[in-house]
Amino acid sequence: MIRSEADQEMNMRARNGLLVLGVVLGFSVGAQAQSPERITVGVALEAGDGRAELVVRGDFEEPSYAVRARDGGLTVVLEVAGATLPDGAVATGSSPLVSRTTASTTAQGVRVEVALARPAAYRAHAERGRIVLRFEPLDEGATPSVSEPVAAPTAVAPVGPPTVRDVSIERRDGRERLIIQLDQAAQFRIVPAAVGTLRLELTGARLSDGAPRQVSGDATSALRGVRIARLGDRVIVDAEQGEGATATAIREGNRIVWLFAAGPQVRGRTASRTVAREHTGAVAGVDDDTTLTSAGEGASEGDTSEVAGFLSDVALQVRDVRGGQRYSGRRIDLDFKDADIHNILRLLAEVGGVNIVTSDDVTGTVTIRMRNVPWDQALDVILQAKGLGMVRRGNLIRVALLVTLEKERELALARRKQNVDLAPLETRIVPVSYAAATDLMPRARELGSSRGTVSVDERTNVLIVRDIVENLDDIEELVRTLDTQTPQVLVEARIVEATSQYVRDVGIQWGGDVTAGTATGNPTGLLFPSNIGMTGGAYDGSTRTEGLTPFTTAVTPSNFAVNLPATVGAGAGGALGLTLGSIGGNVNLSVRLSAAEANGNLRIVSSPRILTLDNHEAHIAQGTLIPYSQVSAQGVQTAFQEAKLELRVRPHVTSDGSVSMHVKITRDEPDFTRSSTRGDPTILKREAETDLLIEDGHTAVIGGIYTRSAGRNRDQIPFFGDIPILGVLFQRRRVRDDRSELLIFLTPRIVNRAEASVR
Repeated sequence: MIRSEADQEMNMRARNGLLVLGVVLGFSVGAQAQSPERITVGVALEAGDGRAELVVRGDFEEPSYAVRARDGGLTVVLEVAGATLPDGAVATGSSPLVSRTTASTTAQGVRVEVALARPAAYRAHAERGRIVLRFEPLDEGATPSVSEPVAAPTAVAPVGPPTVRDVSIERRDGRERLIIQLDQAAQFRIVPAAVGTLRLELTGARLSDGAPRQVSGDATSALRGVRIARLGDRVIVDAEQGEGATATAIREGNRIVWLFAAGPQVRGRTASRTVAREHTGAVAGVDDDTTLTSAGEGASEGDTSEVAGFLSDVALQVRDVRGGQRYSGRRIDLDFKDADIHNILRLLAEVGGVNIVTSDDVTGTVTIRMRNVPWDQALDVILQAKGLGMVRRGNLIRVALLVTLEKERELALARRKQNVDLAPLETRIVPVSYAAATDLMPRARELGSSRGTVSVDERTNVLIVRDIVENLDDIEELVRTLDTQTPQVLVEARIVEATSQYVRDVGIQWGGDVTAGTATGNPTGLLFPSNIGMTGGAYDGSTRTEGLTPFTTAVTPSNFAVNLPATVGAGAGGALGLTLGSIGGNVNLSVRLSAAEANGNLRIVSSPRILTLDNHEAHIAQGTLIPYSQVSAQGVQTAFQEAKLELRVRPHVTSDGSVSMHVKITRDEPDFTRSSTRGDPTILKREAETDLLIEDGHTAVIGGIYTRSAGRNRDQIPFFGDIPILGVLFQRRRVRDDRSELLIFLTPRIVNRAEASVR
């Protein structure tokens, strides 16, 4: 019998629909068989004596639960893992502390939200068969506090801002654990900070002076390093994570434990070789085989019970900080041909444990074949292939055409803009403590609406902001963040000068006269020459002759044949004279030896220091003004030349706590030993100018000059001075060796490091 084409097409669609339905039912049965049984619990609120207790009763020995707070501590959330609620399990009583109690069953267990009417301290403890969350009233203005699961009730937590005492890294169970130790429990949140960095913010916390500002990890692990700093009224912890790493933060009493594990792309390569695939259903299709295979949780590590209540069993689509998309859903295999998209979405909803709602305009069939892919990635690919989009809120996903979602987004933006245009304006005065209000005004205007205005009262240094309430809160938070103490840097320079000098001068003077003639009674007896006279001729008016006779200070003339004396005088060197002569004075010989030697060391230390603000130039100087004369057409005028010690610096504190600065150091002094013809001294200049980066409190040598001047001089009589040994009688020897060394040290110190939130 020959069927029509219409009948064949209808039969084909029916068979495909039955096929997909069978796969869905088969997987559902397998999933239900694998899911653990949940414990039914009851929730009740009991009040009395100004206190309130939330009691969760169930048939469990060691309950796995977690407590956290939000909305500034006015909402407390209790999550019990592996539990479920029966109908009518919440019995809400009247209490002055609790305004509302809401309980619901989630993918991981039971979630109970308690809305507080006013601030309260709360404690949680577990007993056999029940969990008790106790609330006690606090004074007005006190900060709510929380303690995590303990064995028995304890006293109320201390009131006041929590303080970070210590931060350390340890490795346990194949994970890096960042442990933040506080003196009491604190509220925290995790936000992306930069590429490859996560930030944990502790609101209203302080940072102790002994807490480290930086902790180094392993460059190849999931946690590579941590930086801790105080920013405004909160403490921030920036963690540099490895490629594809995942992080989970939990609270253990007064500690916050931040768990880091290797990313899915790293663990998946190992897990894919060890985890066997479990087939939950396989039904033969008409044209091709259509199968669905669950690969288990090979994409991520299982979490221990210590993080129960903080982690969601629902796989989320998380945007990677590098710009791509990271998928963490359960890995599955898909093989369909011409399957209805509604059945595919139902199947993915069952696998991911989420709720998917489709609009009426979502139609069509899907042909797909995938192996070992996360279910959320498969969902994303299918929606893109069909021109669809999704909006996700928690575990509820709404699927519609992209055009429809874009129109809804445009309408929402228009509605929001209309609300801004119609919202009432309010005025708020924002005081500014450390910065200038005029400097913050442009930043505040950027956050305001077109209807808002920002003005400055310079007398009181406040911002007067008029805008809608949402913008007022943003502007005030921005001002609080920017209005912090400016780092102050104390810069100390040390200029060390060391000079040594060695001078030695050795000289000789000798000569005399010889006379032979009738006048002296000793003629030669010859007709020629009958008279002979010879005397030394190396003398002048400045020739030194002291020491040649004990009776006079000088002998005139000295009749030196060799006149090469050393420079001696009062306080410098010495001289020794020797005179030999005959009775008649016919032969006279005079010898004078002079020598001088000087050896000296000089050390000068100059230490200017100055305190200045970050990015502000400062200088300090000390010296003298030296007068000198200037001759011009108006006559002789007196001018002054500066000779001073000066330090000029402009520091900048970097984000890691180092100091970058431009520095110029000058040391000028007059040298009266070298003067001009008019007696004006010369100026000895020493100067260094540079840009450098120094860690806080460290000392660096920014420059140095070493000079040495050595010389040897020899004055002698030609030919005679070159005679070995006897040549010293015709020579003057001088030796001079001058050495000088200049070193410049620089030490910056941040004096208000903690108050200025420098890491």
